Amino acid sequence: MAQSAKQLLDRIRDEVAGEHGENRFVPLVAAGEAPLTAIGALAAEESRIVPGDWRSFLTLAAKSPEPAGRGFFTSLAHGEGLVLPLLEPLARKAGVDLKGYRYQPGCQAYASYVAWLALNVEAAVAAVAMLTNFAAWGQYCGQISAGLRAHYGFEPEDTAFFDFFATPVPELEQQGLDAVQAGLDAGVSFDDAVEHVRLLQGYELMFWNTLADTV
Repeated sequence: MAQSAKQLLDRIRDEVAGEHGENRFVPLVAAGEAPLTAIGALAAEESRIVPGDWRSFLTLAAKSPEPAGRGFFTSLAHGEGLVLPLLEPLARKAGVDLKGYRYQPGCQAYASYVAWLALNVEAAVAAVAMLTNFAAWGQYCGQISAGLRAHYGFEPEDTAFFDFFATPVPELEQQGLDAVQAGLDAGVSFDDAVEHVRLLQGYELMFWNTLADTV
């Protein structure tokens, strides 16, 4: 029986689970132990990552041969456009000036690899990499949002960036699965998908732990 997109995704998630270690930054924020400047640094780093991911997703939408892929990556790009205006006020609330901020290579590696995927792999394979990150990223954002409200005096309008990503969107996940399934049906090879997922998840953890190293 042919492999479904859900089966492929579940297999890859199981294969790479826990490979890169623990996120050391999010628990600090959740416990109120990270300095406010570290939250500002997160916002500043994201102010460079979000526009890059926006362009990368539009590139993947443009190169997707199937409507499902075009729809999925267009939706991802739309989300980046919605959250971009939320970052400057978040950084300002945390006392960090975006204009004077110096970006950290360890935080920017993730977006660089997303751009690499956009240029070098089939769109359906890139969709697998994006989908495998959804659950963890959303959980991290939810924990940060709760920590900021509990320990730092942030109001809901201050945590809007994190709340956007923490809110489950089953329709978006289904769009992604449809994009992967369209690739499977078209005979796209997913032989290298595990390696791309490994690297992308490793770079995401590098983002968080680079921030933790500044605490």
